[in-house]
Amino acid sequence: MTIKRIDHIAIVVPDIEQAQSFYEGALGMKVAHLERVEDQQVIVAFLPAGESEIELVEPLEESSGVARYLTKRGPGIHHIALEVDDLTAMLARLKAQNVRLINEEPTIGSGGKKIAFIHPESTFGVLVELYESTPEESTLRAGALDDLRARLSLGGRAASAAFSGFVRSLRESRSHEVSDKEAIPLPSEDHIP
Repeated sequence: MTIKRIDHIAIVVPDIEQAQSFYEGALGMKVAHLERVEDQQVIVAFLPAGESEIELVEPLEESSGVARYLTKRGPGIHHIALEVDDLTAMLARLKAQNVRLINEEPTIGSGGKKIAFIHPESTFGVLVELYESTPEESTLRAGALDDLRARLSLGGRAASAAFSGFVRSLRESRSHEVSDKEAIPLPSEDHIP
């Protein structure tokens, strides 16, 4: 049960299109995965950065925990995700050390990952997500990426307009890629000091 790497750094944003424009335009990064996570009431976009990723998180409903976090703290880093080789064993180890956990059991997050959050009280003010890859993750991500590619046309302006249209459709869509029993809400403001 070891930490393998920093998987991603999540940044909460009020508008994922504006954030995507900066990360793609100014930094040259590209969105590799975009997903609406219905029961977390967010849209997430992953942009690879070497062996890690930047995750942009836009709340969709004012009542969501991420929206309350954004209102209280403004845009910025929301959490850091660490990939582990055995999430269940890591959670057992942390429980034995009296570490405060938001999730005592693994749940399924975006892209089919097994995830659990450690409360910021135990991590010196940083919300930490632990993540274990699942066999389904690459298939789910590939499907979402294929969907994104199918909606994007080639060319700068057309791609940007298509991305914006796709994000709007995710915002408006009532269908979701992750079922209610497969995803966990991101921690609400009540769980974060």
